[in-house]
Amino acid sequence: MAQCVQSVQELIPDSFVPCVAALCSDEAERLTRLNHLSFAELLKPFSRLTSEVHMRDPNNQLHVIKNLKIAVSNIITQPPQPGAIRKLLNDVVSGSQPAEGLVANVITAGDYDLNISATTPWFESYRETFLQSMPASDHEFLNHYLACMLVASSSEAEPVEQFSKLSQEQHRIQHNNDYSYPKWFIPNTLKYYVLLHDVSAGDEQRAESIYEEMKQKYGTQGCYLLKINSRTSNRASDEQIPDPWSQYLQKNSIQNQESYEDGPCTITSNKNSDSNLLSLDGLDNEVKVDGLPNNFRAHPLQLDSSSDPSNSIDGPDHVKSASSLHETKKANTGIIHGACLTLTDHDRIRQFIQEFTFRGLLPHIEKTIRQLNDQLISRKGLSRSLFSATKKWFSGSKVPEKSINELKNTSGLLYPPEAPELQIRKMADLCFLVQHYDLAYSCYHTAKKDFLNDQAMLYAAGALEMAAVSAFLQPGAPRPYPAHYMDTAIQTYRDICKNMVLAERCVLLSAEILKSQSKYSEAAALLIRLTSEDSDLRSALLLEQAAHCFINMKSPMVRKYAFHMILAGHRFSKAGQKKHALRCYCQAMQVYKGKGWSLAEDHINFTIGRQSYTLRQLDNAVSAFRHILINESKQSAAQQGAFLREYLYVYKNVSQLSPDGPLPQLPLPYINSSATRVFFGHDRRPADGEKQAATHVSLDQEYDSESSQQWRELEEQVVAVVNRGVIPSNFYPTQYCLNSYSDNSRFPLAVVEEPITVEVAFRNPLKVPLLLTDLSLLWKFQSKDSSGKDNEEVKELVTGEPEMIGTEVISEFLINGEESKVARLKLFPHHIGELHILGVVYNLGTIQGYMTVDGIGALPGCHTGKHSLSMSVRGRQDLEIQGPRLNNTKEEKTSIKYGPDRRLDPIITAEMPLLEVFFIHFPTGLLCGEIRKAYVEFVNVSKCPLTGLKVVSKRPEFFTFGGNTDVLTPLSPSASENCSAYKTVVTDSTSVCTALISSASSVDFGTGIGSQPEVIPVPLPDTVLLPGASVQLPMWLRGPDEEGVHEINFLFYYESVKKQPKICHRILRHTAVICTSRSLNVRATVCRSNSLEDEEGRGGNMLVFVDVENTNTSEAGVKEFHIVQVSSSSKHWRLQKSVNLSENKDAKLASREKGKFCFKAIRCKEKEVATQPSEKYTFADIIFGNEQIISSASPCADFFYRSLSSELKKAQLSVHAEKQSIEDAVRLIQKCSEVDLNIVVLWKAYVVEDSKQLILEGQHHVLLRTIGKEAFSCPQKQEPPEMELLKFFRPENTTVPLRPSVEQLSNLIKTSLHYPESFNHPFHQKSLCLVPVTLLLSNCSKADVDVIVDLRHKTTSPEALEIHGSFTWLGQTQYKLQLKSQEIHSLQLKACFVHTGVYNLGTPRVFAKLSDQVTVFETSQQNSMPALIIINNV
Repeated sequence: MAQCVQSVQELIPDSFVPCVAALCSDEAERLTRLNHLSFAELLKPFSRLTSEVHMRDPNNQLHVIKNLKIAVSNIITQPPQPGAIRKLLNDVVSGSQPAEGLVANVITAGDYDLNISATTPWFESYRETFLQSMPASDHEFLNHYLACMLVASSSEAEPVEQFSKLSQEQHRIQHNNDYSYPKWFIPNTLKYYVLLHDVSAGDEQRAESIYEEMKQKYGTQGCYLLKINSRTSNRASDEQIPDPWSQYLQKNSIQNQESYEDGPCTITSNKNSDSNLLSLDGLDNEVKVDGLPNNFRAHPLQLDSSSDPSNSIDGPDHVKSASSLHETKKANTGIIHGACLTLTDHDRIRQFIQEFTFRGLLPHIEKTIRQLNDQLISRKGLSRSLFSATKKWFSGSKVPEKSINELKNTSGLLYPPEAPELQIRKMADLCFLVQHYDLAYSCYHTAKKDFLNDQAMLYAAGALEMAAVSAFLQPGAPRPYPAHYMDTAIQTYRDICKNMVLAERCVLLSAEILKSQSKYSEAAALLIRLTSEDSDLRSALLLEQAAHCFINMKSPMVRKYAFHMILAGHRFSKAGQKKHALRCYCQAMQVYKGKGWSLAEDHINFTIGRQSYTLRQLDNAVSAFRHILINESKQSAAQQGAFLREYLYVYKNVSQLSPDGPLPQLPLPYINSSATRVFFGHDRRPADGEKQAATHVSLDQEYDSESSQQWRELEEQVVAVVNRGVIPSNFYPTQYCLNSYSDNSRFPLAVVEEPITVEVAFRNPLKVPLLLTDLSLLWKFQSKDSSGKDNEEVKELVTGEPEMIGTEVISEFLINGEESKVARLKLFPHHIGELHILGVVYNLGTIQGYMTVDGIGALPGCHTGKHSLSMSVRGRQDLEIQGPRLNNTKEEKTSIKYGPDRRLDPIITAEMPLLEVFFIHFPTGLLCGEIRKAYVEFVNVSKCPLTGLKVVSKRPEFFTFGGNTDVLTPLSPSASENCSAYKTVVTDSTSVCTALISSASSVDFGTGIGSQPEVIPVPLPDTVLLPGASVQLPMWLRGPDEEGVHEINFLFYYESVKKQPKICHRILRHTAVICTSRSLNVRATVCRSNSLEDEEGRGGNMLVFVDVENTNTSEAGVKEFHIVQVSSSSKHWRLQKSVNLSENKDAKLASREKGKFCFKAIRCKEKEVATQPSEKYTFADIIFGNEQIISSASPCADFFYRSLSSELKKAQLSVHAEKQSIEDAVRLIQKCSEVDLNIVVLWKAYVVEDSKQLILEGQHHVLLRTIGKEAFSCPQKQEPPEMELLKFFRPENTTVPLRPSVEQLSNLIKTSLHYPESFNHPFHQKSLCLVPVTLLLSNCSKADVDVIVDLRHKTTSPEALEIHGSFTWLGQTQYKLQLKSQEIHSLQLKACFVHTGVYNLGTPRVFAKLSDQVTVFETSQQNSMPALIIINNV
């Protein structure tokens, strides 16, 4: 239980005090009424004695009484009605609320820190009122009248006669059978005569004389002259007299009710009024009943006969307002009590009470106790006194008490008033009232036995109850508190007597006693036992006290506390005590909050919300409902729907109170602020027929860190080219779409008149759909004039003047249950300045008819749309994005700091040009190497001209706009539909196999020395694109050499003609996705020709072998490939002619076929090479058809140069990886085997598609760099290296001198044998056949070479012997020569044969070394092909 102001030792004596009746004449009542008080009320503040009093017990022992209090009340002849008492108790509880600003106790139990009010004044008020308002009953005498004050005024004509009348009246009420109420303690009631004298108005001498007369008649002990009203009430009060009555009159106590003498205070049922008020101030009801001059009438709690039964107080919610007390307080606050009384008068009244108690009441009680004691002794024939008898009673053989259940229901048994059992009870009660607890206990114990023997259960229960209390209050505690007495009493009252009021009194007393002994568990059990359905108020208060018991235990039971608080709150709610219900739920919430009891939390929040709403605490109601909605609710959809509707309903009422106030923050739907994305620019246009718009950036694209890095590199590349190779320090990559991955530390730049789209990520945590209507962005804008002044304009909503910023409104946005959905909201800036996007504003509602509406009915929604809206509230949610955690400096690493995120604060800048790019006839699928012509359209959709248009791509070999030399024809896509992509010339059929020569410079094709081949200027006419203008340019595409899906990124860069300070350039992105399928695979090798002289008589011929394989699988519908032309391109070499033996000049390859070509290549003429710049390439075309494709023109040369530059790039990278410390000697030897010859194979493919035959064209490049090494058109797949064993030792670091490879050395010297192919010799004439053979040695390097020719070599391998017969060289067997740079030397040799046959003359071994080198690199210069000679016999 909660702490109380009084201890239990003070509480019980104050609850059971001697009762005194007061009977006043009308004149006396008038005198006290001048102070707005009745006579009984006048005495109330002074009714406690200030000093100890003494009396003697029956054994003549002196007994001390401390703090004695008496209760004076007006005589009321009607018992109070239970309904009225319930009403009174209800008002007392509702009037007592926790004090404002009361500091609650903080109790720490386990993980819980609870703020709990330590005291419960409403419970104490209830208990006090309950104990005071108990009606007197026949089985106990504690609240029967012991005495009666008869009060008359000194101003009456015949005061003494008036006293006689009053005395007769009292006698009539007590002894006439018409009056069963009030109850009197004994027939011989003490009468005390009080003469009231008005000091300010009355005659003092007359009063004194009357008083003397009274003393003669009634004795000095039986009368008193009380002087009051020492000042007039209308006189301006000079001194402030305290008002001790207010605290008693504020308490709506039963005595207070009884004290109003003026007519029946009735509870009238006024159907029209909100509350049923007790008429407390009965001054207006001066009614005489039965024509009596006196004033006992119906009890002031008497319910009017017209009272409506529906106003029963305990009906669940029928007490709509507990304002009666409140209004009474208001009525009383204006009235000053005791206005005519001075402090002297106060002392006189106090003295009067003392005199009455000392001289009248206590002697009367002492006498009565003696009489009763004597009666009992004489009746029972017992020994002299009860005192000496008690031992006998207790020590004798005990009769076992029968259990309650064995006793038959005899609660109806009534004793006559003079029955000896009742006399014992009377004596016990008297002793109890004067705090003689030992004697009281003895008497109660005796009476209890008698009653139990007679099975008078009501009497027995009463005796048990008071025996237990007396035992507890006995000084020195000779015996423990018999709690079982109380339990038996409670059970008897409740179950047998069906008297819940008496049972409740037992529980209240016993629980208080147990609490004082720290037996909280037993107290709680007792309190809970008495909760029942018959009284919600009582159950609520007892449950609350039980909860306090649980929390006050040695080890607090927090969850039990919370559970019983919830139960108490529920019962308070049923009893109409809304404030107390709300308080209980709030206190219990502390325990359930945040502990995962989500359903319990929801229930508590829902109830708090409803109670707060009923009490018009709308903010609390909104907050509670908000909690239900924002926690991850585990409720069913129907329940969530109900919660949401309640929330909307309450919110609507709140917003109606302050319609002009700021918009409230709404809790739903959730917004994932960090997922907010901002996009600057127009939405992408959809593809229009053959026109396909550039993909650019859009909100539909997922963020990919790799690709964003690629785009950044491309932009840096083009900016570097524009700024002569240096990236400016203020360069910042363009970001069109800002998200949580982008760098948002700077204010983003937006361009005026271009929309800003904000994508907001909503999530609906509920299972019911949410409908957002009129959804738009909330923003603040500071406009910048051209003069630079700031004009701030804050627009919370779209108003009628969107001059600065236009705002898009989404009329309906539906989010289904548990769905995440994004909304894209647009702003249209029309002015430069600073924009701050603050959040979103919308109406939150739910769909009507989604669930049956329970609880509060749906309001008719004034909404027409796709979904019918049940109810909605206008509100906002802010977008607050936390920036990235900073982690750079030491301070940032040690503390948690976040950087700014400025994606929602764009700066609006001046106009910029805006480019749109469209691709026409752009393919999605190509064959590898296929050339296709498409068109690109550039459109300037802004009001500014644009210039400096460039395109940059990581794959420049994929496309070209053509070289500088080309005439751009035809310009329109339709005109060129059936033309070849190549520039062609018709040739006559004679020049079939010889090459046609042309030349071109790589500078013309944008791939000159030092240039960035990836950055390509777009050849705009006049280099400027005016506002609204568009231009179409041809664009050739070549399918990449690897098959598969290729993503090719283009970045278009452009600038404004007039420079802007903030934005220097703009970009447009496009990603082309091309799927390539296999076409041809070309392999080529080059080797030295054995024929030493060409037509010009110079050495250095080469043979080029080209293998072409059709690797296409027939899925693409390709029938066959025609090789139409093979071209070469080189600075030093060119193809001369085809040496194919087949006469078939049409080279066709069906699926999986392979063709072989052989060409002769010669060096370009020296003078050509010398006079031309080093970037000049010679192109030679060998045609297999009747059309020559000019390979030195666009697009053939473009793609050749592009692939060449990308290959060179790769080669450079790999060279950088190698060690560069290659010795010069090795380098020279390497050079001998290098060749710089590039082969371009041009082809046509015939494709059948939809029964139409199409001709596709294409080209493959093979770059020949090394003699004898095979080169391929498409990159070869590398085999993964085999796994090696792990080595656990460090290899010794021995530097091996770099040696040239065998292949490189074999190319140092070129050897060639000149001899007749067949030789006829008459062996029968001459047995030895001698054949002259010339051995030509050609030095391929630029250095002097020492050569050794050794002819002694014999072929030892048996295979060689079988094929070729054996022969011998005659003459010198070894020659040593030195060949100068590129010198050709011939040696005349003789071969000797002994019989016919086929011989291989390629046996001489040639060793070579560089002359100036010490290190000799020698290797046998084996000829690649056998030199066969046929020797015939003639």
